[in-house]
Amino acid sequence: MALSRSQKSEKIKKLATELEGSSSAIIGTFTALTASKDFDLRKTIRNAGGHYHVVKNKLAERAAEGSKIEAALKGLKGVNAVAYTAGDPVALAKALSTWVKDNSEFTFKLGIVDGKVLNVEEISALATMPGKEELFAKLLFLINAPAQRLATVLNATGRDLAVVINQGVEKGKFTGTAAAEVKAETPVAAVETAHAEESAAGEQPSGAAQPENATASQAGEAAGSNPVEG
Repeated sequence: MALSRSQKSEKIKKLATELEGSSSAIIGTFTALTASKDFDLRKTIRNAGGHYHVVKNKLAERAAEGSKIEAALKGLKGVNAVAYTAGDPVALAKALSTWVKDNSEFTFKLGIVDGKVLNVEEISALATMPGKEELFAKLLFLINAPAQRLATVLNATGRDLAVVINQGVEKGKFTGTAAAEVKAETPVAAVETAHAEESAAGEQPSGAAQPENATASQAGEAAGSNPVEG
């Protein structure tokens, strides 16, 4: 049954609205496609984030005017169906290619991605490419990996530097003011410096062991140095 002018206009308007935001499409043809297989094909395309229509060539050409997939819908001949998406073109190509392997009733004619028309071989090549999600995962890995390695190197460098400085201080590699400044950076060096200052002031270094019976020994020394005359 032929469509009236108003019906054609309505179909063109509806299809144009759907195609307007699409950035890629795959056009194919089919023979003896059963209702169950047609349903399965539509489901496969929806799961890949796309839409599917069996189109009348002239109506499709007019509906695509001004869209990013306009070039693919010009001058179509025979029976045609279009799968289109505003999302990942690789996901659509993968889904369709997988489905077509088991359903020879459907064959590709051409495709289009961001204004570039693809032939059948290029559609197959598109289907073998990594999708957007896979590319993003690889990109994040490449971004994060160097940062993680840099952090590891910086931490190791800090630890190694501390070890070298401590070894240098212990072996007397640093002298004068430099030694004092370096030793002041370590807890053990700080204690040693405090002891040295106390000794210079004539004080018993804090933390030093006290001799047993110190008072008695001092008293005996005092008695021995002043013997009582008989």
